[in-house]
Amino acid sequence: MNTNYILSDTFEKMRNYLNTNNQEGIATVKYQSPANLRTSIDFAINETGISENEFLELIDSYLDHSVRTGNKQFFNQLYAGYNLPAFIGELITTLTNTSMYTYEVAPVATLIETEMIELMNQYTGYEKGDGIFVSGGSNANLIAMFSARNRIAPESRFLGYDRNQRLVAFVSDQAHYSFDTAANVLGIGSSQVIKIKSDEKGKMIPSELEKEIEASLIRGEKPFFVAATCATTLLGAYDPIHLLAPICKKHHIWLHADGSFGGSAILSKENSLLLKGIEQTDSFTWNPHKLMNIPLICSALLVKERGVLQHNITDINTDYIYHDIDYIEDLGKKSIQCGRRVDAVKLWFAWKYYGKKGYEARIDRLFHMAQYAETLVNNSERLQLMAPRQSFSVCFRYKPTIETNIDAFNLELRESLRKSGKSIVNYGYLNNELVIRLVAANGELSHEDIDEFFFNIINIGHMLEAEKNETTK
Repeated sequence: MNTNYILSDTFEKMRNYLNTNNQEGIATVKYQSPANLRTSIDFAINETGISENEFLELIDSYLDHSVRTGNKQFFNQLYAGYNLPAFIGELITTLTNTSMYTYEVAPVATLIETEMIELMNQYTGYEKGDGIFVSGGSNANLIAMFSARNRIAPESRFLGYDRNQRLVAFVSDQAHYSFDTAANVLGIGSSQVIKIKSDEKGKMIPSELEKEIEASLIRGEKPFFVAATCATTLLGAYDPIHLLAPICKKHHIWLHADGSFGGSAILSKENSLLLKGIEQTDSFTWNPHKLMNIPLICSALLVKERGVLQHNITDINTDYIYHDIDYIEDLGKKSIQCGRRVDAVKLWFAWKYYGKKGYEARIDRLFHMAQYAETLVNNSERLQLMAPRQSFSVCFRYKPTIETNIDAFNLELRESLRKSGKSIVNYGYLNNELVIRLVAANGELSHEDIDEFFFNIINIGHMLEAEKNETTK
């Protein structure tokens, strides 16, 4: 392979992709059905390989048919946008192609990850804290529950989990499904994860948690883990950590904060009260790949007490990896992974570039964009706000003027919008009613981008109404 030719052409394609990402008329996706996409791209691997020109054509095909998550009309997920210094960090990470288990093979990356964990702990208030970068928020939640289990049942590290202990975890009924998965993986069982009622805003009710813990104790169970959600997936609601912490302390229960979505609000002096009491938790999941616009994956688990993560690992007697010769902690000794990708470098590049104040301004901007979107919904005759905005999410629906099933209409509207490529937004169900959920996650959003999104929503809504009127004549 002609390396210079391939690299030169590839970087030119990347440059063109970035330059056109937010040009007028550029679709968020050129939608094709799975069947049609299979005819557009040859996915099969042949015996002899392909030529350099065919390889470059594959790059064109991939870019041409992928969703442009950096486009400012992408509101579909809890992440969005493009971050140049972080992207460069990602390229450097891939170029150097190392693993995070030892200082010996990752000297600069080891010091960078250590620095990032220390900085993130300054925001949580974990004075003796520690942490590790992991493969996503779900994995961080798993390790948090794993750490809680090992604290209450330290013998389980060697003997396995004793079912007679009947460990029980508690999460909000709006919490992420990863806690059920974690209980399954740890052998505790997803049925031992008790869902606590939330209020009309989607926040866990502290008195309900207290009641369920007391009931669990009466049943002879052993409560060991509570997870507070810092921005629920649909409403963006924050559980009241400062009210949950005294309950957990009273019952000697590990309190975890799942900030997979909204953890980055901690960077904002104006909005960090949403995480009031975070310093009283035992662990915290924080995903910079969400609101900090770091390329996927960039996720960290922070813990309040140094040594907790090392204690999770049963035995490390692998002299073929760990040699203890550089007088610095090898980060692999506190990770359940051996080979572990370097994910801290892209965050470091971005944080170095923007600085603390720059990132605070970016997070504040997201709050302001969500607030602006909420205002537009409230001022529109054709749109209905389905719940008060609490952070970065705005849940609404289109109000058709014709006689129709509103849920079905809004689902059709969303699908028409998605397949048009004009904007992409997701939906969910609130009180059994379908709502469209806009997420302000792109740090480069402007009022004009929000205006364009709602113009597209209302325009397609009008078109659908006209079509349905025509068919009923």
